[in-house]
Amino acid sequence: MNLFTLNMENQLNREAPLADRMRPNTIDEFVGQSHVIGKGKFLWRAIKADRINSMILYGPPGVGKTTLAMIIANSTHKNFEKLSAVTSGVKELREVINRAEEDLKLYGKRTILFIDEIHRFNKAQQDALLPYVERGIIILIGATTENPYFEVNKSLLSRMMVIPLYALTRGEIRNLIERALWDERKGLGKYRVNFDEDAMDYLITISDGDGRIALNSLEIAVLSTPADENGIININLDTIKESLLVKIAKYDKSSDEHYDTISAFIKSMRGSDPDAALYWLAKMIEAGEDPKFIARRIIICASEDVGNADPQALNIAVSAFNAVNAIGMPEGRIILAQAACYVACAPKSNACYVGIEKALNDVRNKPIGKVPLHLRDASYKGAENLGYGIGYKYPHDYEGSYVKQQYLPDEFKDVKYYIPSDNGYERKIKEHMAKLFDK
Repeated sequence: MNLFTLNMENQLNREAPLADRMRPNTIDEFVGQSHVIGKGKFLWRAIKADRINSMILYGPPGVGKTTLAMIIANSTHKNFEKLSAVTSGVKELREVINRAEEDLKLYGKRTILFIDEIHRFNKAQQDALLPYVERGIIILIGATTENPYFEVNKSLLSRMMVIPLYALTRGEIRNLIERALWDERKGLGKYRVNFDEDAMDYLITISDGDGRIALNSLEIAVLSTPADENGIININLDTIKESLLVKIAKYDKSSDEHYDTISAFIKSMRGSDPDAALYWLAKMIEAGEDPKFIARRIIICASEDVGNADPQALNIAVSAFNAVNAIGMPEGRIILAQAACYVACAPKSNACYVGIEKALNDVRNKPIGKVPLHLRDASYKGAENLGYGIGYKYPHDYEGSYVKQQYLPDEFKDVKYYIPSDNGYERKIKEHMAKLFDK
């Protein structure tokens, strides 16, 4: 590292957000996750003994996944490499693996590879890791906010231990805040801060177990509040509320802006506005949103809001999800755009959604109806003696493969749950059903 690079690193460290500056360097400084990192627990023992095996750290944002990886880096005698699945591809992965192989051959030294947001690697990228994890060339540590049983290849996952991490408790969030307030080297200890208890309580509550939100909101509150005549910075409830507004000005997966943006995206598709759908899609892509998260929402919209008005919409949405999973980003943006535009432009019907909600309401809130005798299973000896299956009419024995008979319980025999609309293909469904019922 030359002098200019060193100056840049020092400058970045000084100006880094409080949450980054306050990251603990040792296992004894770590706050939270006592079920695995507490003294004598599994991960505590593994780190102390430098016996780390491949693992997935799975939990919500701001609970210490990356921090644990950095503690391992500081504690191990092995090589430590770090990649982000957001910015790295197969090329960077190959370079790390090549170095790991060389170090193992020449020096007998193994390499720990930490991959942040590993769920963003597509199937091909995850497959590229498998033989090297299996052979022990690398010890893989992945961090993810997504369920690894859905997002990580089963073959890779079977060779790793999944370690669940949980949202921090109120006491743990308070601990982080208080540490930051008295730490003069990395925290805000050089400032004289008077923190009202109701402000502290509100900050702990609104952080919702996310240490990063708590610390960065605290920093905004302290640095943006002028000291009084005695040099004291007074933080009250209004100060904290105003400081929290700053965090939602920028798109963040853990903030209200995340939910507001996906809501706007879905409502734009529902409202048949492809231009607005593309705008909100672009915002999410640029912010680094998980493309599979976006694809799932398109699938839901295709079924809930388009439905049988255009049954092809669901096929396209599901195909888009599979294609994005196979291709990855940045090319996946084109696939997402195609699916979003198709769903936005398709005729709309929520008849299936309304129908299932009505049916669920009846099942949940009314006595459960008995299956009519003629519909009951008659495949076993003695069923006929009970009257089961007697009188059932096999539809394919009749013209048009339809015959009128009762399928609902007696209590619901006249209820209509699915009422097709006049939109798109659903008009044909409505006409077809009307002809059947008129027979």
